[in-house]
Amino acid sequence: MTPTSTAVGPTMTARWRGVRWVLVAVVVIVAVAVAGAYLSGPRSGGPMDPDSTAEDGAHALVALLRDRGVTVVEAADLASVERAARPDTLLIVAQTPDLHGEELLGRLAALPGDRLLVQPSGATREALAPRLDAGEPTDFGGLRPDCDLREATRAGAVRFDGADTFDAAGAVPVTRCYDGALARYTVGERTVTAVGSAHVMANGGLLQEGNAALAMNLAGTRQRAIWYAPQFAQFDDFGGDATLSDLVPEQVGWLVFQLVLVVALLALWKIRRVGPLVAEQLPVVVRASETVEGRGRMYRAHRARDRSAEALRTATLHRMLPRLGLGPAASPDSVAHAVHQRCGLDPHHVARTLYGPPPVTDDELVGLAGALDDIERQVARS
Repeated sequence: MTPTSTAVGPTMTARWRGVRWVLVAVVVIVAVAVAGAYLSGPRSGGPMDPDSTAEDGAHALVALLRDRGVTVVEAADLASVERAARPDTLLIVAQTPDLHGEELLGRLAALPGDRLLVQPSGATREALAPRLDAGEPTDFGGLRPDCDLREATRAGAVRFDGADTFDAAGAVPVTRCYDGALARYTVGERTVTAVGSAHVMANGGLLQEGNAALAMNLAGTRQRAIWYAPQFAQFDDFGGDATLSDLVPEQVGWLVFQLVLVVALLALWKIRRVGPLVAEQLPVVVRASETVEGRGRMYRAHRARDRSAEALRTATLHRMLPRLGLGPAASPDSVAHAVHQRCGLDPHHVARTLYGPPPVTDDELVGLAGALDDIERQVARS
């Protein structure tokens, strides 16, 4: 009979029997967590990726277009765009970090059909919308269309959350909407439309104002559309067909294996059997007011004006956001716009007070506290 313990302590066999079920449980938990995250979590991707369900993806708009009967061709590369391009097709080009290069833009410019450019860079605009010049960026995008473009007037007010604007670059008439955040012109049989912000067409912005209606109206002008938002470089500047695994030195694999083995052995060595949780009564009860006063004196002694300002701003936002109908994840532009709509305060002043740099003197800290209190009182009274 194999002994399970000695006079000194348990044998290795006894230790393994004690920890093996713990290891099995850990493996099962990790497997379930990974599977759940893969199956239920958002599909990540780059900006305006038609398969991405992240905030900056475009899966929702593509699905809405297809439900409406529009044939959407998802082009992963330039060759796919060239094969699918036709005169009766709308080419939707969404700006991504991989949309660059004279050759790529030149080949896109030579394709037939209408164009819809989503937040184009300067090079993309010059190549694909040469009749447009860059204007001054706008914080809120104008909200109201203020033009006679049917797609914009039907959508009504929208939220761009900051956008580039466009001006006419030549004699061709240009229709400008939303303070220039949306521009369109026609040359021959081609219509070119430019939108200064991807937010209005991304998953995270479709539910705001009339964003979904505007995105559907612009992207659904034709029964067939090509969606091109490149998520990887189309032209390799370095040459070669090597993959990422080919570029990793062989010694790295052995190093990673050894590190994993060391961590596993260390975990086995450090395993301890723990008992049930024991509730322990606190030795003293400190009143909330004393805690606040003590923390305030500590901030003052260390001249931690930045922490003090952050605490004041966080507390103000925590009390004010529910009154504005916003959640904790609301962006600074959204909060400033909501306060402006409710109280008429200058949105730039509100944004600077709620999210600006920390004060550098005690007087500025006192002034910030007064300004925060004034904004909160006006929101509460409105």
